[in-house]
Amino acid sequence: MMQDVKPRLDRDARREAILDVASDVFLEEGYANASMSTIAARLGGSKGTLYNYFKNKEELFAAYVVRHCAWQRDAMFELSSDPGDIREALIKVGRTYLSIVLSDFSMANFRVIVAEAQRTPEIGHAFYEAGPKSGSRMLGGLLQQAIDGGQLEIENPVHAAHQFIALCQNRMLKARLCEAMAAPTPEEIDAEVLPAVKMFLAAYGTNR
Repeated sequence: MMQDVKPRLDRDARREAILDVASDVFLEEGYANASMSTIAARLGGSKGTLYNYFKNKEELFAAYVVRHCAWQRDAMFELSSDPGDIREALIKVGRTYLSIVLSDFSMANFRVIVAEAQRTPEIGHAFYEAGPKSGSRMLGGLLQQAIDGGQLEIENPVHAAHQFIALCQNRMLKARLCEAMAAPTPEEIDAEVLPAVKMFLAAYGTNR
């Protein structure tokens, strides 16, 4: 018998490959029109192989939602354990956050997820837990370090994290959702982030 010379994927790598293809299909066709048959065909395998990893489309979609949120969260918080100057740290977080969340790719994913959340609230809950809620907790941890270092005075750092994100995204997120603007330029992002940081530090900074 001839030896199989094709690269062998371990289970995790195969799962990621499935999610890569599923992401493309969900974005192109929407959740309702996407099918396991289409995803399996693009993978070049059988539906049986796909069902070895995900028992149905709902489970596959939930995994896609959680992975997308994790990618955004990890990209936002590539920070050292010591935030250093909190103003510079917040500027970095704000810039990264808006560049990711307001990108064409992220907006397309967000619309697909929100549309399905109306029909399946569990999907909305999974998105909120893995995305906004988790991200705010991570930012809250960064703020806590600045509190401990004497740079901020905040009673509830996670609540303050939600406030900072809202200051950064409020105007442009609404415009993007309404297709009233294209993905922002770095200059447009700074026009939102820099005043947001100034307002945040005016409220919570120890040098205000």
